[in-house]
Amino acid sequence: MPEAYVYITLPGATDAVTAGRFEHTVARNGVAVGRFVYGRRYRERSDAVEIDPVELRLGRAGFETVRLGGVFGALRDSGPDYWGRRVIEKHAGLSQLGELDYLLHSPDDRAGALGFGLSVEPPAPARQFNKTWDLAKLQTLAEALLADEPPKDAAQVEELLLLGTSMGGARPKVVVESQDALWLAKFNRHDDRWNMARVEHATLELARRCGLQVADSQVVTVGGRDVLMVKRFDRTRMEDGYARARMVSALTLLETDETPDGRARWSYILLAETLRRISERPAEDARELFGRMAFNALISNTDDHPRNHAVIAPGPGWRLSPAYDLTPTPAFAEERRDLAMTCGAQGRFANAGNLLSECRRFLLDPEAAAALVDQMQAAVQQQWYGVARSCGVSEADCEALRRAYVYPGFRA
Repeated sequence: MPEAYVYITLPGATDAVTAGRFEHTVARNGVAVGRFVYGRRYRERSDAVEIDPVELRLGRAGFETVRLGGVFGALRDSGPDYWGRRVIEKHAGLSQLGELDYLLHSPDDRAGALGFGLSVEPPAPARQFNKTWDLAKLQTLAEALLADEPPKDAAQVEELLLLGTSMGGARPKVVVESQDALWLAKFNRHDDRWNMARVEHATLELARRCGLQVADSQVVTVGGRDVLMVKRFDRTRMEDGYARARMVSALTLLETDETPDGRARWSYILLAETLRRISERPAEDARELFGRMAFNALISNTDDHPRNHAVIAPGPGWRLSPAYDLTPTPAFAEERRDLAMTCGAQGRFANAGNLLSECRRFLLDPEAAAALVDQMQAAVQQQWYGVARSCGVSEADCEALRRAYVYPGFRA
């Protein structure tokens, strides 16, 4: 039976311990089944923490799932994203790998605090990281991978593997160490319609100006190419390495998946109710989520799917993570635009009235919620262009993006 041990780095620590064992099988009817069992020694630890707050709770030892191809949401969140899977396939020389293969082949520095291996005892954590001066070489390798060019030697294959990461979609990226912190470096693609590195950096800064909690970011230029650097909020520098915060996506919190049926549970409202149940500060996190929902509507961010929202736990308790992966999407539709997740009584309609229709579910009274939307709309209208230009977004790119901000249907 295919299986792997699941390791976890406990709050404040830099070395992992074994939390349990994961088994993955495919039945005769083709249904994949995943089973996870917490280890007895782990459950007996006084400092043991749950892997996630909704599914793999410490209240019982064993769990089973058929969702997400038989992989528990928290484990899938720690596995490679689309880009990471592509890197692993290149490394393994195969295009068909099982879910367990992706977990086992993923690099040590994945998102969150989990790790996977075939030994009962976890390996020592990797202490070496790419540096910012490696970015030009790594970008060249990433572009070769995008072009399906075979690596020239085994060393290049290993370097490609270092590019793999999770919770980040299809954009080429790599983890680098700079200024005693770890950063996710995201590369521009040759087919981007605008300078994505500068546009995403500007969008994060605009969200901060609107009062939202966002990941720190900066743009560096390497070899004449811009690279977006986003500081990892699931890592904290310690004397002997990096402490790791547990991290799970909203897809896991909503106990759903990316199938058409699963998308019925893609909902800010359901996510707010989950936060009210699991967060250390439910009122603060529910209000923050409402603000992010409004901001996404105001910038026409149609990529606000559940894997672009997360909670983290640097200590024993859970909080909404800083915002990340915020991008405007200009569209020609003027009367109606939709978000990826349900945001009110009228479904996904990115409209102020729809946002306010369920505000009490975010622990906000109608007056406070309306004032928050008004303030955020004014900030976006008045500041988006100035922020973009100050972050180095070109005049041409600003013009291409102009239709994304506060489209007419927002107040219809």
